[in-house]
Amino acid sequence: MRRRTVSPGAGLEEALDSLAAAPAPREEAAAPAAATPRDRSREREALQTEFAFELPRGYVDDEGQVHRHGTMRLATARDELRPQIDLRVKENPAYLSVVLLSQVITQLGTVTDVHAGIVERMYATDVAFLQDFYRRINSEGHTHAAVTCPLCHGSFEVDLSGGRLGES
Repeated sequence: MRRRTVSPGAGLEEALDSLAAAPAPREEAAAPAAATPRDRSREREALQTEFAFELPRGYVDDEGQVHRHGTMRLATARDELRPQIDLRVKENPAYLSVVLLSQVITQLGTVTDVHAGIVERMYATDVAFLQDFYRRINSEGHTHAAVTCPLCHGSFEVDLSGGRLGES
C-alpha cells in the first residue's frame, strides 16, 4: 500500500481526486461471479441513502418562516475528511459538527442550499437532534430504536426520525 502525504500547500480535494483516478491494485484471488442486472437493481433498492427528519423546534429563516422537515443523506468518507482542512474547524474543533451537518443535510423545508451559516443559526436542541440523527443513520443504518416502557416493561420499536407521539 502506498502512503501519500498531503503538504500544507496542497488541498485535500486534489489528493482525494488523484487517489480516485489511480488504478486499483490487482487482485490475485478469483473474482466472484458477476451480478446480474436484476441483482444490481435489488441492491440499489435495498440501500437507503436519504432519510427524512423533523426538527424538534425548527430553523427560522430571515423572513421568519419555520422549517422543520428535512432530509439528510448518508455521509461519505470525503464528507468526513473535508472538515479537517477547514480553517474554521482548525481554529475551533467544536465547529466540525456544523460543517459536517451542512454537507449532509440535503433539504430543510423549502431551503435546498443548506450551508454552515444555516446550521449556525439553528437552535441548540435542533443541532443536538441532527448530530444524533447523523450518528444513527451513518453507524447503524436506520432511524429505529428498541425501547422498553419503564412502567409495564413492554418492549417496542420507535422511529427517531422526528415523528411526533400519537401520530400514525
